Amino acid sequence: MGELILVRHGETEWSRARRHTGRTDLPLTAQGEKQARSLRGALDGRRIVRTLVSPAERARRTAELAGLGVDEVDPGLWEWDYGGYEGMTTAVIREERPGWFLWDDGIVPGDAEHPGETVEQVGERADTVLARARPLLADGDVALVAHGHVLRVLTARWLGLEPAQGRLFALGTGTVSALGAEHQRPVISAWNVPAP
Repeated sequence: MGELILVRHGETEWSRARRHTGRTDLPLTAQGEKQARSLRGALDGRRIVRTLVSPAERARRTAELAGLGVDEVDPGLWEWDYGGYEGMTTAVIREERPGWFLWDDGIVPGDAEHPGETVEQVGERADTVLARARPLLADGDVALVAHGHVLRVLTARWLGLEPAQGRLFALGTGTVSALGAEHQRPVISAWNVPAP
């Protein structure tokens, strides 16, 4: 049985500035492209039978530079829709909402392009992705190229945890993680591994 290989996209201007980047489609920075190219070494030797990628340019470009063929663009892998907090940093949000924490307090609705999602809605999307990916693992590894928060929620769901437990899994840009099984029980095989 294969593993789910989670690839978080490389750096963007907003990820570098720690701005919440949900549906705003930003390109990789030069550093982000370097991170993505460096991921080839971490993926060498893997028998990847399918690659599912977020619709965002930053994810598709990361997959391409990492040497992964994009088999399918999967809207379930879009990043959490941050609604009215799109593009804002946690520090700015806390000026209006002291002590705000995304995983506990959620977001406020935004405009038509950024209506926002609850963590439970992100969890439902993650469940759909997992339901599609699990059968493919019989033939080898499945790569999922996406974003920090959605991959954290997806990891929680893989482990049978509530979506908000994604808070437990910090995930940097340009990293690879693996979700597998031990004695037929879901485990994290590798986490937040930077490019070699």
